[in-house]
Amino acid sequence: MNKQVNLLLLLFISVFSYAQNTDGYTLLFQNEEPLKIKLKYSNKEMNKKTNDSTFIETQISYEQGGEWKDVDVRLRARGNFRRNECYWPPVRVKIKKSAAKGTIFEGNKSLKLVLPCKIESDKNDNIMKEYMAYKLYEQISPYHFNARRVDIDFTEIRGRKEKKHQLKGFLIEDDDIVAERFEGKVVDRFIHPLAMDAETSVQNAFFNFLIGNTDISVAYQHNAKLLYIGKRLIPLSYDFDMTGFVNPSYATVNETLGINTVRDRVYRGFKRDGSIIETVRQLYISKKADLMSILESHSSQFDKEKEYKETYKFLNSFYEVLEDDKEFKSQIVDAARTK
Repeated sequence: MNKQVNLLLLLFISVFSYAQNTDGYTLLFQNEEPLKIKLKYSNKEMNKKTNDSTFIETQISYEQGGEWKDVDVRLRARGNFRRNECYWPPVRVKIKKSAAKGTIFEGNKSLKLVLPCKIESDKNDNIMKEYMAYKLYEQISPYHFNARRVDIDFTEIRGRKEKKHQLKGFLIEDDDIVAERFEGKVVDRFIHPLAMDAETSVQNAFFNFLIGNTDISVAYQHNAKLLYIGKRLIPLSYDFDMTGFVNPSYATVNETLGINTVRDRVYRGFKRDGSIIETVRQLYISKKADLMSILESHSSQFDKEKEYKETYKFLNSFYEVLEDDKEFKSQIVDAARTK
């Protein structure tokens, strides 16, 4: 009996270890290399016939070790704005535990797949910029979404015809996975930002200022999640396509903030203790070389050099504010919200 128990225990450990490493990252997110995948479905059907409870059934094929493997999945469109505006809406991917077992997707029952929005020459560069935003925040906080780049061979079904597209995209882990990694949970209700953990809130607010993100509300969880970890409420942003950092053609401006373009930064964080503000400021300054290096390491993946250079310049302009005492006080300290 003891031998059987030990064998079962070893089997459980080996299966669990396949799906997750000691950091709580599933196998899918343990590699930085773009994953090659194949998808086939109708964009029209995805946009018009899927919702929170209605999915398309298909397969994701992925390449591993020179071989292609198929995984049964269910897909639905997500995001009201992009569902109406985009040729390719972002997708929610659901995978049954039995289908994911033994594959690179093991441990992920739900994923977000971010695709280019419109058929434009800079569509893939916009994806690169949004993906890099996730990679930048990894350098700032342990509380972040893991993201994995994918190169997609997409077959679009158009009635009786098919059309091929070569797309860049990326997968994002589910918020439940992030919470589980820290033995926490996701909170889904209105909470005033001043009730949230001070330092991580300021880190998040600085980051949204960095990328020029005004399409967010941590209180109402609009493009943000709230995690309860170690008796602290921690805000976590996502969906960065409408930011100045990405600057897509379809971006809309939050005119209530008195800005003219999404490239105009507005600090949306709340007033906090000065020592916390300064601590976070120094954190970002200490990470400057790392953040710049992330952009540099992805420069060859841009289709247009101009897009890369503009993104690099935009990131550098954040540091022009951070490293100048007068600008820092004016644009961040004095601009912090009180209500």
